[in-house]
Parts: sequence; C-alpha cells; structure tokens
Amino acid sequence: MGDQEALRKIITTLAVKNEEIQNFIYSLKQMLQNVEDNSARVQEDLEGEFQSLYALLDELKDSMLMKIKQDRASRTYELQVSACPAHPLPAPTTHCSSVSFRLSWRRVPKRWRARRSCWRRPTRPWRRPTTTTSPSVTMAPAFRLSLKAKVSDNMSHLMVDFAQERRLLQALAFLPVPSTPEIDLTESLVADNCVTLCWRMPDEDSKIDHYVLEYRRTNFEGPPRAKEEQPWMVVEGIKGTEYTLSGLKFDMKYMNFRVRACNKAVAGEFSEAVTLETRAFMFRLDASTCHQNLRVEDFSVEWDATGGKVQDVKTREKDGKGRTASPANSPARAVQSPKRMSLGRAGRDRFTAESYTVLGDTLIDGDDHYWEVRYDRDSKAFGVGVAYRSLGKFDQLGKTSASWCLHLNNWLQVSFSAKHANKAKVLDVPVPDCIGVYCNFHEGFLSFYNARTKQLLHTFKARFAQPVLPAFMVWCGSFHVSSGLQVPSAVKCLQKRNSAASSSTASLP
Repeated sequence: MGDQEALRKIITTLAVKNEEIQNFIYSLKQMLQNVEDNSARVQEDLEGEFQSLYALLDELKDSMLMKIKQDRASRTYELQVSACPAHPLPAPTTHCSSVSFRLSWRRVPKRWRARRSCWRRPTRPWRRPTTTTSPSVTMAPAFRLSLKAKVSDNMSHLMVDFAQERRLLQALAFLPVPSTPEIDLTESLVADNCVTLCWRMPDEDSKIDHYVLEYRRTNFEGPPRAKEEQPWMVVEGIKGTEYTLSGLKFDMKYMNFRVRACNKAVAGEFSEAVTLETRAFMFRLDASTCHQNLRVEDFSVEWDATGGKVQDVKTREKDGKGRTASPANSPARAVQSPKRMSLGRAGRDRFTAESYTVLGDTLIDGDDHYWEVRYDRDSKAFGVGVAYRSLGKFDQLGKTSASWCLHLNNWLQVSFSAKHANKAKVLDVPVPDCIGVYCNFHEGFLSFYNARTKQLLHTFKARFAQPVLPAFMVWCGSFHVSSGLQVPSAVKCLQKRNSAASSSTASLP
C-alpha cells in the first residue's frame, strides 16, 4: 500500500508539472504570436503617423505658397495703377472774364412765349464791348500728382524659419512606456458582491492618463492559467488607482485581475495577475423535482395550468380513446438544464397533487449562504424556504417538519405567515416583492429579509438534522431566483445580534 501511495503521489506530481509545462509552452506560443501582431500594428501606426505629418506639411506648404502668390499679385496691381493712371492729364483751359450775353429761354415770360410768332426784337446796331478780356491759363491738377509708389517691393515678411521645427523633428523618438502597476491585495476587498481593487505605481509618473482593468471568472485557485474558458472583461478610462466592480454575480469560485497604465499614446505592460476568492452560494433550480404544472428554467419558474393535462392527439387518433398525457410526455414538462445534474432528488418522483414545489440543485451542509427571489405579486400563492431532500412528493412547504418557509396567500383572503411543522405565525410586516433568504447551517438560523431594505421579516431557530435544499412553491404565478450572491454586510450585522440574543418573537414555538 505504501508503494502504491508513493507511486500515486509521483504520478500526481508529474501530471501537475506536465500541465504547468504545457501552459508555459502555450504562453510562449501566444507571446510569439503577440510579438508578430503587435510589431505589425505599431509599424502600421507609425507609417500612418508619418503620412499624416506629410499631408499636414503639404497642406501648410500650399497655403503659404498661395499667400505669396496673392501678395505678389496685389503688389503688381498697385504698381501698375501708379504707373498708368486711369485719367490723362487735363489740357490748359482759357477762361473769359466778360459777362455772357446769352438769353435764357426759361427767363422769358409765358405770355411772351405764346406770342413768339409776333414778337420781334428791335434792330439795334451791335457795339463791341468797351471792356477787353484777358485770357488766363490753369494747370493746378498736374502739380498735385504724387510720384511715390503705394507699395513696397520688399517680400521679407513672408520668409519662414524652420530651425525650431527641424530641431523638434530631429529629437523625435518613441514615447516612454509607463511602468507596470502593482496590485495591492491588502487593500483590495471582496464584499456584498462587489470587488474593490487597489494598485500602485513603482515610480511616480505624471504622464499617465488612465488605467485599464481586466478581470475574468475562474474555478481554479492560484496563478491564472493561460488557457481559460472565460474571456477577459475590460474596464477602460480609470483615472485613479482604485476601482470597484459592483453588482457582480459570483457564479464561479474565483476571479482573476490585472491592470496596466496608459499615457496619451501607448499602454504599458499588464501587472502580474492576481486571484481573489469570490465565495458565494451558487445554485440552479432542479427541474427533475418540480410539479408538472411548473415550467422551470435555470433560475425562473412559471405556472402552467395545462401541464400534465394536455391530450395526446396522436395517441387518441391511434386507439380512439382520450388519454391524459403523462408528465414525461407532457409538452409543458420542465427541461433539465444541461449545465448541472440533479443533486437533490435523483431517482425520486417529482412533486405532485397540491404540492406545487421545486427544489434547488445544491445542498447546504455548512457555512452561511444567501439568495434572493423575486415573485409576481399577482400569484395566488407563493412560498420560499428550505427543505430536506427527503421531503415527500405530496408534502407542501411548511406542512411537515422537513421544511421551513414564508408563505404568501393571495387567494380569497390575503395572509403572510411563517410556516413549519404545520404551524403558522402571521407576520405583521409589509409584504416585499423581493425576499432575501439567509441560512446558517451550523448555527441553525434561517432568516428572511426584505431584499431591498434589508428589513428582517422572520427568523427560524432550528437544528438541522441533515443537509437542506432551497425550496420554492408557486400557484398561478411565477418567480425568479438570484443566486451567486454573497451575504450582505447588513445581514451579517443583524445575524450577529440574533446569535447573541435570539428573540422570542422571531421563531415559532
């Protein structure tokens, strides 16, 4: 036996080492491929940047040449206008200083114009004016001409000095890559289905613009594996060195995290990936246990009144007899989830008669767990709690000592009560639309909360003789289960008080 045990350990160690070597080889191949891809990408980016720079210089050159041409044309025009004026110089003119003897027709009275045909000017001998006229010559406009050009022929204002730009281009180099961040596990926190991750930079870098965080789910403890089914999820644009992922569903045991810093142009290397435990109670509904009137998926249930009562038309046509379809052949029967196998009532009959019940597929045999259920308010009846897997197929929740539940009855008379062993206690609290269930197996606490306000609705104090399963019932309604949740901090605080002093009004006698 000793040799076999030693051989088994050796084989196990070799298998682990072989897996590590295979992962390392896979990592090397992946890195080689990344080198090829990244080098091609940065080469393409560099060529694109230079082409953009060339285009910018060409555009600037064309603009400046156009400016020179426009200035040259403007100066040429101004100089040509100055050399060839539009109006020639006026010729000298002679002016007479004598009085004009012209008779203006407009000065003739109207009555005289009408009598023009009969009016005669008396003949008088013409006399030469006694006053003599002296001609005068005027050339003032010629003396007012400017002989100075309006524009200059100097074009030095359009000169360009590229000395500074040339020095900048000569100093052009690859951008410095940011340092690799270091994740601080002591400051990181996993609570309330949230993960707060903290990191720091080894050296202060004022050029860092933002950080990129990546995370993925896994069921493997320890360093992240190269081959993983779950993809990396990316969070970009983080400005600080701390980030909180909220509203997570912990449907796996662990999560891998890595982060890298980025400046305006390039991103640094990813930090060494870390693994954080995300412990939570994850289960699905076991379709093999449900009543035939319940249509079950992984996390939701809907009432179907035709389940198990649909007539098999083909069978009736064959034998001429109407026959009720069996649950196995019913089109309304629940479909087993291919992801998980039934753990609760394997090989047992499903619930029947008036026990409209379905169980979860994961046993609770230790620690504390929490889940939530949201139900349709129009449901005629609804129940949530826990039960032993030995619960009979005819047993209703809370009617036997093998189950504990909160029960809501909306049929005829509305009531909200806690039930166990066929005893009921009416709860004088507002009925929430979403109920949180807390189960501490070792201490024997089963508590129900308003999932939104975390108000305590009721607590059972019991000694569980065997593992229990989440249990639900619905009649003429539907509900949806949220699993993979951690115990909320507020619930933990309230449960500590209950552990210290159990209230006499919190449990059934």
